[in-house]
Amino acid sequence: MWRAGLIALAAFLAGAAAVAIPNQMGFTQILAVLVAVAAAALAAGLAVRQTMEERMRRQVEEARRGLVAAASHDLRTPLASLRLLVEAIDDGVAGEDRDRYLAEIRTHVAVLSDLIDDLFELSRIEAGDISWTMRRVELGDLIGDTVAAFRTAAEERGVHLAAELPAEKVVAEADAEKVQRVLFNLIQNAIRHTPADGSVTVRAKGGPSGVEVEVADSGEGIPAAEGERVFDAFYRGDSSRNEDGAGLGLAISRAIVEAHGGRIWLEDAHPGTRVRFTLPA
Repeated sequence: MWRAGLIALAAFLAGAAAVAIPNQMGFTQILAVLVAVAAAALAAGLAVRQTMEERMRRQVEEARRGLVAAASHDLRTPLASLRLLVEAIDDGVAGEDRDRYLAEIRTHVAVLSDLIDDLFELSRIEAGDISWTMRRVELGDLIGDTVAAFRTAAEERGVHLAAELPAEKVVAEADAEKVQRVLFNLIQNAIRHTPADGSVTVRAKGGPSGVEVEVADSGEGIPAAEGERVFDAFYRGDSSRNEDGAGLGLAISRAIVEAHGGRIWLEDAHPGTRVRFTLPA
């Protein structure tokens, strides 16, 4: 992009110089003027490029620091709890609570294991270091199976979970296991942020250019200012601060969808939240 801008700038300045050159100037003088203009254009273009690259480096560094800080926070919390629990057992102060302490240790180990697995999966997807089994997938069956798997969890929270699918089949070219992971993340988030007597609905429809899937809930919704950031790794909005999870589910979902050539976004919804993603047909 910077090369195109540089060429345009050089052409403009050279043209302007040519117009300003008096007719009585000789060839050597004209050539010297054009060379000077070209040099000025090149210097200006290089300065613009350097500024853009420096800005990009700062943005990448800020993102890296934010990611490291978020990962450190999510690792530090369970590790601190593990250390206290192990010390209590080792010092013999657990007493009759020993079994409860051991159960809590197992829970924290599971949390750390899930976090590491998610980080590894996200890094592999973004690096392209993962195998994909692409085939024709009937999304109605996939959505139905995923909704059924969450039925009990939804009922325990008093949330109505349903799938609304068209009569005709909705077929996509996709990796069924990876797409189900996206559905799993979106439905789990929707149930988690929907109050009792609320609802979560999964929809899908086909079209000439691809397939669109929607997971909608009647929960508290996501502020418009957070619309883009919710798909960033470790990002958790104000409504998610006290929820379980490291904030990697939506980042993994975006990586999977984009690896399929689709896109994922937040659709305006009042009240509630609507997350939509597309897949190739």
